[in-house]
Amino acid sequence: QVQLVESGGGLVQAGGSLTLSCAASGRTFSNYNMAWFRQAPGKERESVAIYRWSGSITYYIDSVKGRFTISRDNAKNMMYLQMNSLKPEDTAVYYCAAKSRFDLSQGYNYWGQGTQVTVSS
Repeated sequence: QVQLVESGGGLVQAGGSLTLSCAASGRTFSNYNMAWFRQAPGKERESVAIYRWSGSITYYIDSVKGRFTISRDNAKNMMYLQMNSLKPEDTAVYYCAAKSRFDLSQGYNYWGQGTQVTVSS
């Protein structure tokens, strides 16, 4: 199995930047699709960015396009989310998630504990 730990969250002013990290351990990192999710208070969890195992397909939710960048370093078993031009509406708990590329079921199987990102107006 895969264990995921997020870090890098915190309090930042609107317009500022923050980088989130996700450290993975367990099974080989390169065979997993990875994603960042977030959940704001009182709102549904949403997928923010996805980086497939092959690196050939990426996804960003419309509201973060041009501001957020997802990346991964397979050699270090790390995934990152670089967040620029942060807005108050970006405030949420951000989660790292993983799914084996061999798993055909729906949804992500592994989740981190989450890291809080708070953007002040």
